[in-house]
Amino acid sequence: MVGVAVIALLVYLAARQLSAKGQFDADLYRPFLEEPQIYERLAEGLRNTLKAAAFGLALALPLGVVLAFGRLSRRWFIRIPSVGIIEFFRATPLLLLILFFFLSFPIVFSTRLEPLTALVLGLTLYNGAVIAEIIRAGIQSLPTGQSEAALAVGLTRGQAQRLVLLPQAVRIMLPSLVSQLVVLLKDTSLGFIVGFEELLRIGGQLVEVLRNPVQTYVLVALVYIVINISLGRLASWIESRQRRTYGAAVPVQTVESGMGQAGGGP
Repeated sequence: MVGVAVIALLVYLAARQLSAKGQFDADLYRPFLEEPQIYERLAEGLRNTLKAAAFGLALALPLGVVLAFGRLSRRWFIRIPSVGIIEFFRATPLLLLILFFFLSFPIVFSTRLEPLTALVLGLTLYNGAVIAEIIRAGIQSLPTGQSEAALAVGLTRGQAQRLVLLPQAVRIMLPSLVSQLVVLLKDTSLGFIVGFEELLRIGGQLVEVLRNPVQTYVLVALVYIVINISLGRLASWIESRQRRTYGAAVPVQTVESGMGQAGGGP
């Protein structure tokens, strides 16, 4: 109740300040009713945002699987490089990765990358490292008897992980993977720094023309909110469905913020 009261007070103070500065004048909202080109531009930005997110997810998932199995390997020459790659890219700010591919990559390799390519590569490496930890945690959350039974019937350790453990772990980590997709989708907004015309950059271009930054950015924020809430609802629905079908499972937390919680592979 105290939290709700504080939030209500802040909303009231913000609304009063906006009203005092004329931000509720009808002229600032009229373009959204009279100029359909605004929505055409926003739709273009949304398509680019979804395209970058789709490419990033399509590349990050297989990379995460490879790194997760590498981290779980008993061979040190596979495990140690996998751990190093995961920790390096998980600890590196995504913005620096995007800037590296866009600015440093041409200097080192004499090849200039398109803004979309630089953005997707940054998203792939960062989210691939995070997804690898989600998959590792999902596999290690399974009872050891599953692996022992697979080895008892003659499967190798790699076959047991791929054919027995991974399919069972998918149902445990699927909600976390969907939640990571929400993070990936929001991170596409960093593409504005390299000139990629995603939703946020299109919103900035509209602001320069319409001269109503509050109203335009609120509209852009609402688009992000609708998409991310939809993905969040999907994750909740998947989790509840899995719980009804298979019973309670060990939760797999998104490890994006838990830098010190990840342990090495067995």
